[in-house]
Amino acid sequence: MTSAQAPVDRAPSDPTAPVLGPGQWSQPVPVFDRVPRHVALVMDGNGRWANARGLNRTAGHHAGEYSLMDTIAGAIDAGVRYLSVYTFSTENWKRSPAEVRFIMNYAPDVLTRRTGQLDEWGVRVRWSGRRPKLWKSVIHALEKAERATESNRTLDLILCVNYGGRAEIVDAARTIAMEIADGTMKPAGVTERTFARHLYLPDVPDVDLMIRTSGEQRISNYLLWQLAYAEMMFVDTPWPQFDRSELWKCLASYGKRDRRFGGAVNSPHAPLR
Repeated sequence: MTSAQAPVDRAPSDPTAPVLGPGQWSQPVPVFDRVPRHVALVMDGNGRWANARGLNRTAGHHAGEYSLMDTIAGAIDAGVRYLSVYTFSTENWKRSPAEVRFIMNYAPDVLTRRTGQLDEWGVRVRWSGRRPKLWKSVIHALEKAERATESNRTLDLILCVNYGGRAEIVDAARTIAMEIADGTMKPAGVTERTFARHLYLPDVPDVDLMIRTSGEQRISNYLLWQLAYAEMMFVDTPWPQFDRSELWKCLASYGKRDRRFGGAVNSPHAPLR
């Protein structure tokens, strides 16, 4: 899937500018055949987008703020209920100290600036990830945003910060092992359902659609358990150029896919797809 030009409503020259909220866009929201309940985003391409313009990688992260807010508004308009975004992985600590430091300082700034707008939109901010190594200022900002928006029910925005899919599975397995050791759970009681209840956010449903921007085609240790039957789309658009119109293209494509969850129908004369 390739990208089109950004819509006229987009204003990337000021990534911190207010974003048109749900229902305020100049173009009508498309009618979708089927809307995924849970969309997961890998917001890739910030650094490459910036470097291609002769800028430092951090400029790409800064530009991506507007993209995130515009995409959230578009998800609400489309009827998406859960939106997970891969903000900082457990592997991202390997990046340069300067880039890590920028992200750790910028994340609280974005949350402080945008929480009020998200609250107005009915967005509930939630955090998924590990506490160890994560800067206290980031934890404080995440928890403050969670408290400020905890009663909202329009859309759950799940910020995966210091998150890794393997780490989540290991943490769940460790908790289950401890429960078996202290006698509160029996080994025979470990099923897929009980395992899922020990994940970071057990009430959040599995991912229906995963979108990765900037052309890379891998999942990068993201929501490994929750992606078991997700539809996947890899779009060429770098994250700083992604917006609600790009999201809607993905949702339109998703609605035409045949999700069988391991099942199949015998149709000898059906055309090969």
